[in-house]
Amino acid sequence: MNHNPDTKPDADAESASETPQRCGLVAIVGRPNVGKSTLLNALVGQKISITSNKAQTTRHRITGIRTEGLAQFVFVDTPGFQTKHGTALNRTLNRTVLSSLGDVDVVLFVVEAGKFGAPDAKVMGLLPPGKPALLIANKLDELQRRQDVLPWLQQMQARHAFAEFVPMSATREADVTRLLNIVQPYLPEQPWLYEEDALTDRSERFLAGEMVREKLFRLTGDELPYNATVVIDSFVEEGNLRRIAATIVVEREAHKGMIIGEGGERLKRIGSETRQDLERLWDAKVFLELWVKVRSGWADDEAHLRSYGYE
Repeated sequence: MNHNPDTKPDADAESASETPQRCGLVAIVGRPNVGKSTLLNALVGQKISITSNKAQTTRHRITGIRTEGLAQFVFVDTPGFQTKHGTALNRTLNRTVLSSLGDVDVVLFVVEAGKFGAPDAKVMGLLPPGKPALLIANKLDELQRRQDVLPWLQQMQARHAFAEFVPMSATREADVTRLLNIVQPYLPEQPWLYEEDALTDRSERFLAGEMVREKLFRLTGDELPYNATVVIDSFVEEGNLRRIAATIVVEREAHKGMIIGEGGERLKRIGSETRQDLERLWDAKVFLELWVKVRSGWADDEAHLRSYGYE
């Protein structure tokens, strides 16, 4: 029988080409302000979820997509689970968190490294049994004494059977790469759900509204209550130009003045920073017009919430 030594590499190449694709849904959950949106943007490698120091910034289920090698990660960033206010808006946000957890393959439970309070415990209670949950100890760079992390991790292990512990900082690229490598084996072997270069399943229209909202929160600081929202009135694509008209909806006349600012300066700045971000994201020219309207009680009105796009 004749053994041909040249056949082996071909067989190896063939088996390599048959390595299955992996694809799975990865939920990012945690209390408000633990850095979920920052982590999502870092994992996707592009800004698709808005961030600010104000709790409550993320209000919708945002999907971010990252394709690396044979693996496609479909990340679901959820609103921070609300425990303080009982408005219709917060009930809607909490429903979003719970529905996101129902159909995922793996959960990233984000906490601040070295910290764990009642709001964290409340979110931990929502982790679906039988689904692998990874503890993401974020903001490691802000921890005063690194040696305190080990006993804290042991306490966390006693609280829940986490599949992995990942102390990290979402702002460090090496940490983000390490996290992707840790998550990959938890993705099921199945074909990808999206094109290789997809970043999000959200429309440009949706992203435009989110970017306006981010600048709104960033530039008004703590003066503006969180219940302001943005409605995109029109979105027209003309070749490499996007013409966008949007309305910022607030609950009180005083909030309107706060957003417009002296001589309209603040509203101008919100518009120009949003436009620059969107031009970077889409590599296109953006023409943006902004208005401010008062709609008292919108955050506690189910019909208003639906008309503003809250599921």
